[in-house]
Amino acid sequence: MISATSSSHKHVSIAKLKTIRKRFTKLYGVERADDLLERFYRMIGRYGVGKNRTSLSAKPLSQKDSVLITYADMVTSQGENSLHSLKEFCTANLKGAFSAIHILPFYPWTSDDGFSVVDYREVDERYGNWDDVSRLSEEFELMFDLVLNHCSSKSPWFKEYISGVEPGRNYIMEGDEEADLSSVVRPRASPLLTPYQTRIGERQVWTTFSADQVDLDWTCPDLLFEFLDIIMFYASLGCRILRLDAVAFLWKKIGTNCLHLPETHEVIKLIRNVIDVVAPEVLILTETNVPHKENISYFGKGDEAHAVYQFSLPPLLLHGLLRGTAEHVSDWATNLAPPPKGCHFLNFTASHDGIGVRPLEGILPTKEILDLAEEIKSTGGRVSMRKMEDGSEFPYELNATFYGALSNKKNTNLGKKRFLCSQAIALAMKGIPAVYFHSLCGTPNYDKGVKESGQNRRINRRKWDREELNDLLKNQEENSGGIFEWYTRVLRRRASCPAFHPDATQEILDFGKKVFALERKSVDGNQTILCLFNFSSEEVEIKKKEIVLTYFPNEKARDLIKGGELILEEGNLTLRPYQALWLCMN
Repeated sequence: MISATSSSHKHVSIAKLKTIRKRFTKLYGVERADDLLERFYRMIGRYGVGKNRTSLSAKPLSQKDSVLITYADMVTSQGENSLHSLKEFCTANLKGAFSAIHILPFYPWTSDDGFSVVDYREVDERYGNWDDVSRLSEEFELMFDLVLNHCSSKSPWFKEYISGVEPGRNYIMEGDEEADLSSVVRPRASPLLTPYQTRIGERQVWTTFSADQVDLDWTCPDLLFEFLDIIMFYASLGCRILRLDAVAFLWKKIGTNCLHLPETHEVIKLIRNVIDVVAPEVLILTETNVPHKENISYFGKGDEAHAVYQFSLPPLLLHGLLRGTAEHVSDWATNLAPPPKGCHFLNFTASHDGIGVRPLEGILPTKEILDLAEEIKSTGGRVSMRKMEDGSEFPYELNATFYGALSNKKNTNLGKKRFLCSQAIALAMKGIPAVYFHSLCGTPNYDKGVKESGQNRRINRRKWDREELNDLLKNQEENSGGIFEWYTRVLRRRASCPAFHPDATQEILDFGKKVFALERKSVDGNQTILCLFNFSSEEVEIKKKEIVLTYFPNEKARDLIKGGELILEEGNLTLRPYQALWLCMN
C-alpha cells in the first residue's frame, strides 16, 4: 500500500487512497488494485493538476450560477473562428446573466454533431484552438463533455482496434450475434451490433447509438486511465463542470439490460474520488435521459454526481401547458425528494437533443405520452423512436425547439406566452438553471436543417451568423428579440435573489389545478419569493386572503419578472392566461 507521506503528494490522505483502491478492486479485481493505485498516484501533478492544490476546494454555488448550453459554432462571423465569435457575442450580451457556458463537444468528430469523437485532446480546427477555449474561460466558467460510452469509428483508437495495435485493440466493445441481447435497453432503433472487418477477421462491434459511434470496453483498465488523463487535461484547461455523456450505458454485461449496472455507478464514484483528490473545484454532471427514479440514482449517496439533469421537467411542462393543467407538474414536484446534501438538479427545458419522453414513465399514462407525441407532430415537430424488447417501437424523444413545441400557428402570441411561462418555471425551481441557446432566442423549428440532413435533431440545431443574430435581437418587437431581452433581464434579477440559491428551500403550494405555485425561501430566512404560474388559457383568480396574510401583510409585492410594485389591497389577484409571477415582499 502506498504511503501518502512517502513523496511530494503529502496532501493526499490515506483515507482517500484507500477509497480509490476499493473502487479499483470492485472494477478490476484485488490482484490489480495495488498496481492501479500506484499508477494513479504517479499521475498526480500531470498537466499541473493535483500538485500543491491544498488551498483549492469546490467553489460554493449561488443564485448567480446559471449555464448556457451552446455549440462552439452556434454564432459565426466571416473571417474569424467560431469560438472567437461565440466569446464576442456572449461577452457583449450575457455577462451577469450566465456564469457558465456548456460548449457542446468541440473536439474533432464525424457524426451526431460532435458526439462521435475522433480525438478527445484536440479542438476541431473548424472552431478554433485551445487558446480560444482559454480566452472564453477568462469570461465564463466552462462545461466540457466527456463522451465515455463511445468514440468515432474514424478515431485512432478504433483504427488501432482494426489493426490489432496496442492500446486501442483493447478499447472497443465486441458483441456476439449469437448471444441473447433482447433485454438490452436501446435509445435507438438501429442495430445494436455492427460488423467490422479487422486484421483477425470480421468482428461484431457494439454500437449503442450508431454504426459510427463504436462503444468502448470499460473492462480494460488502460481505457479508464486514458480517460483519467483526459479529465486531468480538461481540468488544467479550465473545465469547471464535467458532463458525463450517455454514462448510463457505459458498462455491458450479457444477460442484463446493460443499463445502470453496478459497475457503471462504481466508475462514476471512482471519477468523483479522483476529482476530489486532483481537482476538487470540478463538478460532475451526469446525462441520463431515463425515468426519474433511475436518473436520480446517479446522485448515489452523495458520492457520485454533483448534479443531474431534471429530465422529467421539460416534457411535464410541455404536456401541462398544451393541456391547460398544472395537475401533473404539481403532483410530481410535491413528491420530488430533495437531492443529497451538496447535490443539485440542473433545471432545463431544452437542450441540443430532443425532449425525452422516457422520464414521463410512471408519471403520465401511456396514452397521454402517445397523444403528446402526435400533437408535436401536428405542430411541425418530429418524433424519434426507440426499439422495445418485443421488437416494437415507442417514442423516445420529441424533436422540436421548445418554443416551436409550444407555438400555435393560428395565434403567435399564445405560443410566446406559454413559452415564457415555461421558462420562468425552470428558472424558479430549486436547482441550477441551464438554458439552451435556442430557448434564449425563442428560435422556431428549423425545418430546413431536417430536410438537408435527414436528421430529426437538426430541427433544434440552427446556427447563426453573428450580424444577422444581433440585428434580430435588437428588434424587441420581434419574437426572438423580445424573448432574449426578457431572458437576460430575468436572469440578472434572479442572480440578486438569495431565495433562488440552490440550497434555498422550496415548497409546492396548492392554488388549484390550473396554477403551479411554489415558494422559495433563502437559507437565512430573510427573503421569500412566491412563484405563481397559470397553465390555462383563462384568467384565474386567487383569493386575496390566501396570499396576503401569509406573504404580503403590507399588501404590496415586488414583481420580479415584469418589474415594479404590485398593489394587493383591492379584490383578488388575477392571473392572466399563462402569466408567470415571481412576487417578493422585500
